[in-house]
Amino acid sequence: MKKILVIQNKRIGDVLIASLIATNIKKIIPNSRVDYMVYDYTTGVLENNPAIDRIIPLNEKELKKIPTLIKTVWEVRKAQYDIIFDPYAKFQSRVISLFSKAPIRVGYKKTDKNPVLNFYTHNVTFLKEKTKPCGKSIEDRVHLVNAAFPLEAPIYTPKIHLTATEKKYSKLKAYDKPVVMFGVLGSTPQKSMPYEYIVALIDYVTTHFEVNILFNYAPDQKVEVTKIYNACKHQDAIIFDVYEASIRGFIALMNQCQLLIANEGGIVHIAKALDKPTFTIFSPYVIKSHWASFEDGQLHTSVHLLDQNPDLFSTSREDRKKIEENPSFFYEQLTPELILEKLSPFLKHHI
Repeated sequence: MKKILVIQNKRIGDVLIASLIATNIKKIIPNSRVDYMVYDYTTGVLENNPAIDRIIPLNEKELKKIPTLIKTVWEVRKAQYDIIFDPYAKFQSRVISLFSKAPIRVGYKKTDKNPVLNFYTHNVTFLKEKTKPCGKSIEDRVHLVNAAFPLEAPIYTPKIHLTATEKKYSKLKAYDKPVVMFGVLGSTPQKSMPYEYIVALIDYVTTHFEVNILFNYAPDQKVEVTKIYNACKHQDAIIFDVYEASIRGFIALMNQCQLLIANEGGIVHIAKALDKPTFTIFSPYVIKSHWASFEDGQLHTSVHLLDQNPDLFSTSREDRKKIEENPSFFYEQLTPELILEKLSPFLKHHI
């Protein structure tokens, strides 16, 4: 039996789409054991996945400490993995890969130059552009497997696997209207719209559609979200006392909702993996073609400032870094009116 390790020490969305590595490698080596090394706050998107045999949770802050990294390297080396996939390809994961002594180590080659150390036996270059509806980020993960182990029929669709109990989630049974999950804030301030714009979108939805609204946010954002709630016109349409702080709790809750409206991030990938319709509002510094997965204008659609006003700025890495440092000007240009041009027909189609 081959022992395989996937190192994906990044955020929730990245971990979820990286689950496709296990899904695809199990097609090539069905009797293998596939372990995933991920940050502890992301494990929920991997739980109950039949292609993943073991999840190894790590603390993000601790792994950045040299003693913890050395201990982790030693534990991986003792485990004697045959194959390692590193879709993260950062300092910690590269070091773990290099000293693992795994005969096959597959990771991304970041530049045209050969790396100083042989971190990987298979240096895979990123695709230049997307060629499939799944978006470039997903396509790159599958390409990582395909470069080392050619796939006859690659799988490009990440899935969330619910337990029987999660499928019976009952906290929304008291509500007879369709429930819309609304990601009111991004994972960082740089991914969040101006509050007055968020309120305007919520007011539009609750005014024109017979729905209930649920807010999704991080636990430490409760104070800011309460400010948004207090500014909304139709608070009676907002379910403010149902909230799930854990990933698995959110997954069970999202599975009972009609659709998702949110800033681009992990919850969008979760909703798509649950086959829920999604409307995504992209941060102005994010390249849409990388992360806009499975968009067909009906089941999944999105809005990006570049679509509405492509002359505002370029998509160069330097320009995007400057925008990310202070995106407020660009968010102000992405007005509720521009968003509603796409959001309104999306809602009419699904509600």
